[in-house]
Amino acid sequence: MAATANPSVVKESMPNISLTALARAQLELATHATSGRSAHTVFGGHEHALRQTLIALTAGTKLDDHSNPGDATVYVLHGRVRLEAGGTNWEGASGHLIDVPDSTHSLLALEDAVILLTVVNRI
Repeated sequence: MAATANPSVVKESMPNISLTALARAQLELATHATSGRSAHTVFGGHEHALRQTLIALTAGTKLDDHSNPGDATVYVLHGRVRLEAGGTNWEGASGHLIDVPDSTHSLLALEDAVILLTVVNRI
């Protein structure tokens, strides 16, 4: 017997987004940007606790030291990156998930890279 969805509990659905296509487009934008980076919020914003942002960085581009606003992970979609915090660093390549430490940290693109940053803001 097939299960059917109860219309009274179905949430408004999020649009179907191709992260692969979005990553390609953002990396193209980053390549032409003087900053060497480009970003697009995939989900969330100020009205949500959860925020997912796709960030493209050209090789050698660094997101300077910044604090962690909540629980966060970096999922590497393309390329290689290094996350640095307090003398410790973690490298990630395509398919790697890095837990962002609860401290000041930076992110360096070791080669052209695209990451999906997921943050749950502290309330």
